Amino acid sequence: MSLRYAVLGLIAELDGASGYDLLKMFEISLANVWPATQSQLYGELGKLADAGLIDAADEGPRGRREYAITEAGRAELHRWLLEIKPRKPMRDETLLRVFLLGNVTSREAQEYMRAETDRLDEALDGLAALDETVEWDDDDLSRYGRLVIEYGRRSIAMRRDWFEWARAEMRSFDEPAG
Repeated sequence: MSLRYAVLGLIAELDGASGYDLLKMFEISLANVWPATQSQLYGELGKLADAGLIDAADEGPRGRREYAITEAGRAELHRWLLEIKPRKPMRDETLLRVFLLGNVTSREAQEYMRAETDRLDEALDGLAALDETVEWDDDDLSRYGRLVIEYGRRSIAMRRDWFEWARAEMRSFDEPAG
Protein backbone atom coordinates (compact mmCIF):
# COMPACT_ATOMS: atom_id res chain seq x y z
CA MET A 1 0.00 0.00 0.00
CA SER A 2 2.88 2.42 0.63
CA LEU A 3 3.82 2.45 -3.06
CA ARG A 4 0.61 4.43 -3.57
CA TYR A 5 1.80 7.10 -1.17
CA ALA A 6 5.35 7.12 -2.49
CA VAL A 7 3.97 7.85 -5.97
CA LEU A 8 1.52 10.46 -4.68
CA GLY A 9 4.26 12.16 -2.68
CA LEU A 10 6.69 12.27 -5.59
CA ILE A 11 4.07 13.66 -7.96
CA ALA A 12 3.22 16.31 -5.37
CA GLU A 13 6.88 17.19 -4.77
CA LEU A 14 7.76 17.30 -8.46
CA ASP A 15 4.62 19.29 -9.24
CA GLY A 16 3.72 16.74 -11.88
CA ALA A 17 5.70 13.93 -13.49
CA SER A 18 5.51 11.24 -16.15
CA GLY A 19 5.80 7.55 -15.37
CA TYR A 20 9.36 7.67 -16.74
CA ASP A 21 10.23 10.64 -14.50
CA LEU A 22 8.84 8.81 -11.50
CA LEU A 23 10.74 5.63 -12.32
CA LYS A 24 14.00 7.62 -12.48
CA MET A 25 13.19 9.30 -9.16
CA PHE A 26 12.55 5.91 -7.60
CA GLU A 27 15.92 4.69 -8.87
CA ILE A 28 17.73 7.78 -7.56
CA SER A 29 15.95 8.47 -4.32
CA LEU A 30 13.69 5.67 -3.12
CA ALA A 31 15.37 2.46 -4.29
CA ASN A 32 17.01 1.99 -0.88
CA VAL A 33 13.80 2.70 1.01
CA TRP A 34 10.91 1.56 -1.17
CA PRO A 35 11.92 -0.02 -4.47
CA ALA A 36 9.43 -0.37 -7.31
CA THR A 37 9.55 -2.02 -10.70
CA GLN A 38 8.32 -0.35 -13.85
CA SER A 39 5.23 -2.56 -13.99
CA GLN A 40 4.39 -1.84 -10.33
CA LEU A 41 4.80 1.89 -10.85
CA TYR A 42 2.70 2.09 -14.01
CA GLY A 43 0.06 -0.15 -12.43
CA GLU A 44 -0.11 2.16 -9.43
CA LEU A 45 -0.44 5.22 -11.68
CA GLY A 46 -3.52 3.62 -13.25
CA LYS A 47 -5.02 2.85 -9.85
CA LEU A 48 -4.37 6.39 -8.60
CA ALA A 49 -5.96 7.87 -11.72
CA ASP A 50 -8.99 5.55 -11.37
CA ALA A 51 -9.35 6.64 -7.74
CA GLY A 52 -9.27 10.31 -8.75
CA LEU A 53 -6.08 10.99 -6.77
CA ILE A 54 -4.07 12.02 -9.85
CA ASP A 55 -4.95 13.31 -13.30
CA ALA A 56 -3.14 12.99 -16.59
CA ALA A 57 -2.34 16.70 -16.80
CA ASP A 58 -0.54 16.66 -20.13
CA GLU A 59 0.07 14.18 -22.91
CA GLY A 60 3.20 14.52 -24.98
CA PRO A 61 4.85 12.73 -27.89
CA ARG A 62 4.70 8.93 -28.05
CA GLY A 63 1.86 8.89 -25.51
CA ARG A 64 4.01 10.26 -22.66
CA ARG A 65 1.62 11.31 -19.92
CA GLU A 66 2.46 13.76 -17.20
CA TYR A 67 0.46 13.28 -14.04
CA ALA A 68 -0.57 15.88 -11.49
CA ILE A 69 -1.91 15.30 -8.02
CA THR A 70 -5.54 16.27 -7.43
CA GLU A 71 -6.93 17.95 -4.32
CA ALA A 72 -8.31 14.55 -3.29
CA GLY A 73 -4.80 13.13 -3.79
CA ARG A 74 -3.25 15.84 -1.60
CA ALA A 75 -5.85 15.19 1.09
CA GLU A 76 -5.19 11.44 0.95
CA LEU A 77 -1.41 11.96 1.12
CA HIS A 78 -1.84 14.34 4.07
CA ARG A 79 -4.09 11.85 5.88
CA TRP A 80 -1.60 9.02 5.33
CA LEU A 81 1.37 11.11 6.46
CA LEU A 82 -0.20 12.28 9.70
CA GLU A 83 -2.98 9.89 10.68
CA ILE A 84 -2.00 6.38 9.59
CA LYS A 85 0.55 4.68 11.83
CA PRO A 86 3.36 2.97 9.91
CA ARG A 87 3.52 -0.80 10.08
CA LYS A 88 6.68 -2.09 11.63
CA PRO A 89 8.67 -4.42 9.40
CA MET A 90 8.10 -7.90 10.73
CA ARG A 91 10.38 -10.02 8.58
CA ASP A 92 14.13 -10.04 8.17
CA GLU A 93 15.31 -12.95 6.03
CA THR A 94 18.94 -12.29 6.88
CA LEU A 95 18.35 -12.57 10.62
CA LEU A 96 16.20 -15.66 10.09
CA ARG A 97 19.22 -17.23 8.43
CA VAL A 98 21.45 -16.20 11.34
CA PHE A 99 18.95 -17.81 13.71
CA LEU A 100 19.22 -21.06 11.74
CA LEU A 101 23.01 -21.12 11.24
CA GLY A 102 23.26 -24.04 13.66
CA ASN A 103 22.26 -26.19 10.67
CA VAL A 104 25.56 -25.59 8.84
CA THR A 105 29.18 -26.05 9.82
CA SER A 106 30.91 -23.47 11.97
CA ARG A 107 33.08 -22.52 9.02
CA GLU A 108 30.04 -22.02 6.76
CA ALA A 109 28.34 -19.93 9.45
CA GLN A 110 31.44 -17.73 9.79
CA GLU A 111 31.58 -17.34 6.01
CA TYR A 112 27.92 -16.33 5.92
CA MET A 113 28.56 -13.65 8.54
CA ARG A 114 31.63 -12.38 6.68
CA ALA A 115 29.70 -12.25 3.41
CA GLU A 116 26.97 -10.19 5.08
CA THR A 117 29.58 -7.78 6.44
CA ASP A 118 31.02 -7.43 2.92
CA ARG A 119 27.54 -6.86 1.49
CA LEU A 120 26.89 -4.13 4.05
CA ASP A 121 30.24 -2.49 3.24
CA GLU A 122 29.15 -2.42 -0.42
CA ALA A 123 25.82 -0.88 0.58
CA LEU A 124 27.63 1.85 2.52
CA ASP A 125 29.85 2.52 -0.49
CA GLY A 126 26.75 2.68 -2.68
CA LEU A 127 25.10 5.27 -0.44
CA ALA A 128 28.27 7.35 -0.41
CA ALA A 129 28.41 7.22 -4.21
CA LEU A 130 24.75 8.14 -4.47
CA ASP A 131 25.25 11.08 -2.13
CA GLU A 132 28.07 12.33 -4.37
CA THR A 133 26.10 11.99 -7.61
CA VAL A 134 22.85 13.62 -6.47
CA GLU A 135 22.64 17.33 -7.19
CA TRP A 136 21.40 18.44 -3.78
CA ASP A 137 19.38 21.62 -3.65
CA ASP A 138 17.30 23.46 -1.07
CA ASP A 139 14.02 21.87 -2.15
CA ASP A 140 12.06 19.50 0.07
CA LEU A 141 13.14 16.36 -1.80
CA SER A 142 16.78 17.28 -1.20
CA ARG A 143 16.31 18.29 2.43
CA TYR A 144 14.41 15.19 3.43
CA GLY A 145 16.32 12.98 1.02
CA ARG A 146 19.56 13.84 2.83
CA LEU A 147 17.92 12.83 6.10
CA VAL A 148 16.91 9.47 4.63
CA ILE A 149 20.41 8.84 3.22
CA GLU A 150 21.90 9.59 6.63
CA TYR A 151 19.44 7.17 8.24
CA GLY A 152 20.53 4.57 5.70
CA ARG A 153 24.20 5.16 6.50
CA ARG A 154 23.67 4.88 10.24
CA SER A 155 21.36 1.88 9.98
CA ILE A 156 23.70 -0.03 7.67
CA ALA A 157 26.74 0.87 9.76
CA MET A 158 24.99 -0.37 12.92
CA ARG A 159 23.97 -3.59 11.19
CA ARG A 160 27.52 -4.09 9.88
CA ASP A 161 28.93 -3.54 13.39
CA TRP A 162 26.45 -6.07 14.77
CA PHE A 163 27.53 -8.69 12.20
CA GLU A 164 31.18 -8.15 13.17
CA TRP A 165 30.29 -8.48 16.86
CA ALA A 166 28.14 -11.58 16.25
CA ARG A 167 30.89 -13.17 14.17
CA ALA A 168 33.33 -12.69 17.05
CA GLU A 169 30.76 -14.19 19.44
CA MET A 170 30.35 -17.19 17.16
CA ARG A 171 34.09 -17.90 17.35
CA SER A 172 33.62 -18.56 21.06
CA PHE A 173 31.01 -21.23 20.27
CA ASP A 174 33.82 -23.53 19.11
CA GLU A 175 35.97 -23.01 22.20
CA PRO A 176 35.91 -25.84 24.71
CA ALA A 177 33.90 -25.12 27.84
CA GLY A 178 35.92 -25.02 30.94
